Amino acid sequence: MVRIAIVEDDKNYQEQIVEYLNRYQKEFSVQIESSSFEDGKMLIENYRPYYDIILMDIEMPNMDGMTAAKKIRGIDSEVIIIFITNMAKYAIKGYEVNALDFVLKPINYFLFSLKMDNALKMIKRKEGKSILLTAENAIKKVSTSDIYYIEVMRHDLYYHTIDGLIKQQGTLKDVEKILTGEPFKRCNNCYLVNLKYVSGIMQNTVIVAGEALQMSRPKKKEFMQAVADYIGGIR
Repeated sequence: MVRIAIVEDDKNYQEQIVEYLNRYQKEFSVQIESSSFEDGKMLIENYRPYYDIILMDIEMPNMDGMTAAKKIRGIDSEVIIIFITNMAKYAIKGYEVNALDFVLKPINYFLFSLKMDNALKMIKRKEGKSILLTAENAIKKVSTSDIYYIEVMRHDLYYHTIDGLIKQQGTLKDVEKILTGEPFKRCNNCYLVNLKYVSGIMQNTVIVAGEALQMSRPKKKEFMQAVADYIGGIR
């Protein structure tokens, strides 16, 4: 499932993009879930790292696309941003927020589909491996890239994921073995954090997908080095 946010104040363009996404998923057998927003302010309200791609107009009322993108980058360094604009000169500023590309208006389906191809290739390269978890008496396959962090309380593990909370039995030590090679690191004895979702560190607190988690003194230096290594590796 590819999750896409459409941020466009012009209803005609908004509907055209939805139509193009429906056409694209039929042609290439890709599952797409899309949500539409009328401006950048609506998108960033209660924003969490949920979307894989954001298709965003630059010129909008209340909050323009560039301002929204800068705010999003403070929370989500991984989401793919593709700007939609009728003026190419504005799109060049997209490099300031690490935008993947831009689509010029009027939108041509063939060119739009090429941009989607590139975005999906990038998503595929970023995807981690999957693990099997038991949720509601059923086995669920969860991509490690969809896990924000894993919390242990007594003998239970709580997987905080894009799709919600999943409770399991086990130990963090066993999970660490399963996730060997994936970008997960402990910030204390209770939390195993996906470095992909770290958006800030303040004194003894790490911000993960908008939530503040405590770092312990013994783990702090090693955790901060892991974050630095991860950021350095994805640039």
